[in-house]
Amino acid sequence: MKQSRLQLVYAIARRECRMLAHRPVFLFVMILAPVLCVVFFTSLMAEGLPTDMPAAVVDEDNTPTTRKLVRVLDVMEMADVSRKYYSFSEAHEAMRRGEIYAFFYIPKGTTAEAISTRQPKVSFYTNDAYLVPGNLIMKDMKMTGELIPLALTREKLRAKGLPETEMMAWLQPIQIEPHPIGNPTLDYNVYLSNMVVPGILILLILLTTVYTIGFEWKQQTQKAWYQMAGQRVSIALGAKLLPQTAIYTVQWWLMDWWFFVHCGFPCQCGLGMMMLIGLLTVLASQGFGVLLFGIQAGMMRVALCICSLWGILSFSLAGFTYPVTDMHPVLQALSVWFPLRHYYLIYVNQALDGFPVRYVWSSVCWLVAFCVSPLLVHYRYRKAFLKFEYLP
Repeated sequence: MKQSRLQLVYAIARRECRMLAHRPVFLFVMILAPVLCVVFFTSLMAEGLPTDMPAAVVDEDNTPTTRKLVRVLDVMEMADVSRKYYSFSEAHEAMRRGEIYAFFYIPKGTTAEAISTRQPKVSFYTNDAYLVPGNLIMKDMKMTGELIPLALTREKLRAKGLPETEMMAWLQPIQIEPHPIGNPTLDYNVYLSNMVVPGILILLILLTTVYTIGFEWKQQTQKAWYQMAGQRVSIALGAKLLPQTAIYTVQWWLMDWWFFVHCGFPCQCGLGMMMLIGLLTVLASQGFGVLLFGIQAGMMRVALCICSLWGILSFSLAGFTYPVTDMHPVLQALSVWFPLRHYYLIYVNQALDGFPVRYVWSSVCWLVAFCVSPLLVHYRYRKAFLKFEYLP
């Protein structure tokens, strides 16, 4: 008796569930690993932007003006000027030992030269081997360095008897108010976790998709699987990946709930829209995995290596650490082939900015194209089921 498509899908999906249940590695990769990644990264950066990082000052001038500047530097949010050194060499050696991330150097005679308008020089040194703390402290030290001439000018104006309101008009004629959009607190948890964890999930989906399909060739059960699907490639692949789709979609939705409800990350579009985007991303990642294996049909190891490389490169070419528009034109063209790139653009547009989805319609179309990309290698799968053998 000929079975209906629904019966075929149910039989293959049930067979897939049994295979997943009998191999603990799948349960770890599909259930435990995503949960551990979400908890680990959100806990790692729970405090948000790093603050009070150890820094030092070398004040060889030691005048009331320079001491006031040191206090200003210590008040800055990023730097904790907990150490003072008496020479440049001592501070440099401490930074080489990793005791401090940066130090501010004020040479002797700075105040006297400034009063006599001889343009003294102050320096700050940061250890950029530690990229994040070095850059953050450099921002505070640069701001403090810009305040030095203003402080000296204020002392001159005060000595001339100018009132405070007139001095401020000279020192700061235009008052600047920064308003960061999307992430107003500049929280690194919001900035990184929302991209690193989805990137890891996409990588796991790619690897799981390729491995479970290639495992059939490794066990030489691909022909039985193909016959079970009524010799229909779409039913064989769709039914096999259906349990994985359900598991990864639930994992993605739990991640969204953890980020936007439990952790309170900004979400202008609502949780429902992010869950819909998550479902589309899961399907796109699976479709792309099926495409990669179809191109390398029978060579599971090669397909897994390509997936690993593709998943790792996506963190660089997604654009959340370095703008794609400033990359080489070849890399700009290559970036559109990474599902994480399009998820990132949609996430920024919807969750952070709350703009209409038409502004990222091209990214939505790319994810849909990834979902249907297995149609490009449909003929290769048909040939692989009947002729290709597993190539170690």
